Amino acid sequence: MNPVTFEDIYNAGIVASSSETYIHYHLPDMPLYYDSNYIAFKRMPTIREFQKAEQALKVYHTARDQHHLKFTFPQDEPISKEVNAYLNRNDYDTGFLELYVLNPKDFPDVPPSSGIQVSPVTESNLEDFLHLQQTIDEQFGKEFAVQKRLQHKKNFFDPHVVQLVAAFDDELAGSVDLIVNEQTVEIDGLHVLEKMRHKGIGSQLQRWLMEQYPDKLVILVADGEDTPKEMYLRQNYKFAGYQYETVKA
Repeated sequence: MNPVTFEDIYNAGIVASSSETYIHYHLPDMPLYYDSNYIAFKRMPTIREFQKAEQALKVYHTARDQHHLKFTFPQDEPISKEVNAYLNRNDYDTGFLELYVLNPKDFPDVPPSSGIQVSPVTESNLEDFLHLQQTIDEQFGKEFAVQKRLQHKKNFFDPHVVQLVAAFDDELAGSVDLIVNEQTVEIDGLHVLEKMRHKGIGSQLQRWLMEQYPDKLVILVADGEDTPKEMYLRQNYKFAGYQYETVKA
């Protein structure tokens, strides 16, 4: 298969507009979800091109009562000094994401745990899953959690999404969404409740994935400045690229 890039990462947003310079994504059901409401530059913009895109996004978001601006830049390219200076002057928060890939056969041997149960979400445990997600999503505000609940329900009926929950001693402890495509499975939203961490729950969620999809490449995106990426490196994931992004709220 062709090398995996950030273009292979799932985006729930729809294309609101497109130009030679950028693609504008929008998710009407979740205006608070930054990751699906943003402009993605096709090539590194000049300062004038950035300002033009910035104004277009500002007008679009203001009309829809959205109070953030987000932009992503081309993979494996540093932001130009001119644009970066503009972002700094105008209070943007700039960071970068890293893309990782793994062949399931390279995942470390993780023995099953009698105290941890991993299960796909079905109609019988959907409400428990939604309650767990509400606990997770309310960290970002109650209104965000309400909007995200709609997305979780939509994902439940999406044939390309597999939702997993993990329980520790029969108490819900963590979850993950798997975006299943022809050649890849993307790990999205892997989360373990703080009180349940360091018990191997994340590893058991991944173990389920590796056993279920041994012939697909596993992909994920991690915050380039956060510690979870260190766990993925220990689990033999391979670095496949980086991408800068910037947000102003």
